[in-house]
Amino acid sequence: MAYTVLADIVVPEVFSPYMQMMTEVKSKLAQSGVLARDATVDQLMSGGGLTFNLPKWNDLADTAANVSSGNAGAPITPLNISSLTEIAIRLSRNQAWGSGDLLATLAGSDPMEAIASRVSDYWVRQLQLATLATLAGVFSDNDTNDAGDYTIDITGAYTPGTTDFSAGAFIDAVHTMGDSEGDLGIVVMHSVVYAKAKKNNLIDFIPDSINPQAATIPTFLGRRVLFDDGMPVNTADYDTYILGAGALSWGVGNPKIPSEVYRLPLDAAGGGTDALVSRVEWVVAPRGHAFTGATPAAGGPTNAATAGNLAHVGSWNRVVSERKQVKIARLRTTEA
Repeated sequence: MAYTVLADIVVPEVFSPYMQMMTEVKSKLAQSGVLARDATVDQLMSGGGLTFNLPKWNDLADTAANVSSGNAGAPITPLNISSLTEIAIRLSRNQAWGSGDLLATLAGSDPMEAIASRVSDYWVRQLQLATLATLAGVFSDNDTNDAGDYTIDITGAYTPGTTDFSAGAFIDAVHTMGDSEGDLGIVVMHSVVYAKAKKNNLIDFIPDSINPQAATIPTFLGRRVLFDDGMPVNTADYDTYILGAGALSWGVGNPKIPSEVYRLPLDAAGGGTDALVSRVEWVVAPRGHAFTGATPAAGGPTNAATAGNLAHVGSWNRVVSERKQVKIARLRTTEA
């Protein structure tokens, strides 16, 4: 009996770009536009470095205009334009999967084929976890240093119509953006909150423009709704995020060897094993913020809320001058 080995089904030079493409296609956050692929960040990641400075110009100050005169003299003094620097950080992540030849024989199908077909889905979930951890850190910093002006919090002892998700509370959260509230177009909520919104007839469905017969898109007050059980929840308190397109920059780097396969013929008491290793380089950078965390390990921060990592209160700092320059808001509710 001839065994199919992993090298027969995975060609790394072909598999790596395919895996990355499928990760981008399958990610709801990337598809929604919340994660905006940034060619500048991609280019920076092609070089060295763990953090990347992203200088940007501020808008012109609303200084009162001068009144023109018909008289000579009294020249005006030109105003300047100020700048800011966002700081992004590289995330170097990897994972490996392996299986013995005998398992394929006994199972009647090769587990390594199943592994190879699921790698992109694994990285989609990892990208989302990194994004949610980054947002958790941003909100923690905002609560501590900016008076929590991204958030409306109505949590408390559960009281129907008072602590749970409602149109009124949602509008309050969106209005933290003031006259820029129209910049917030995507709602990300836990399935428990989504179910409550559906029960209260708050969710509208519109046909998918690509395939209107097969799928509909949930919306709320004209905004697209994504729901995921990975959203933050603390007992009965749930976070709903309202985000704008491009709220976070997403950069993709090139590990020296993105994917490789190896075989150990003497392993498993001579039965032989195959393994697949997959590596990614990402930047997930909240626009308007700088990474200010303690210097992490060479591979970049983890998703944890400990010092130096993405979800920690000290890892991010808002560097733009106005709250409404940041396309992020949060509604915290208590659900039954």
